[in-house]
Amino acid sequence: MNAIKEIKVSYTSGNTDKIKINSSKDSYELLLSCWSKHLIEFQEEFKVLLLNRNHQVLGIYPLSRGGVSGTIVDAKLVFSVALKCNASSIILAHNHPSGNIKPSEADKKLTLKLKQAGNYLDIMVIDHIILSKNGYLSFADELLM
Repeated sequence: MNAIKEIKVSYTSGNTDKIKINSSKDSYELLLSCWSKHLIEFQEEFKVLLLNRNHQVLGIYPLSRGGVSGTIVDAKLVFSVALKCNASSIILAHNHPSGNIKPSEADKKLTLKLKQAGNYLDIMVIDHIILSKNGYLSFADELLM
């Protein structure tokens, strides 16, 4: 029988070389490198990129994995992880297994909801990246934030 592992939150990554996010392209490349190449066109996943005040990466949290056309995003989980990691800002990210990176109305509503929640907690939602293996769409670049 497998033992269930406890989730642990650390306030230090032990990493002396912190990755800094300067653009949506930086976010996309980092996220793509951490995405399962076997699942990106098969199953929708949602991840949160956690950043400090200097936009240095604290970590990437795999929030949920769903089906072919959607996944569940719980705002309480998004911000509980951000608070535990002492993140100053976050970047939302999910893939569209179809390869179509155009945001749906549900994507737009979710982004607005999380941005508003972040404002109350002083955790800025600075972007939402929709990615595929061949490209990405940045809500910030498209002025959808």
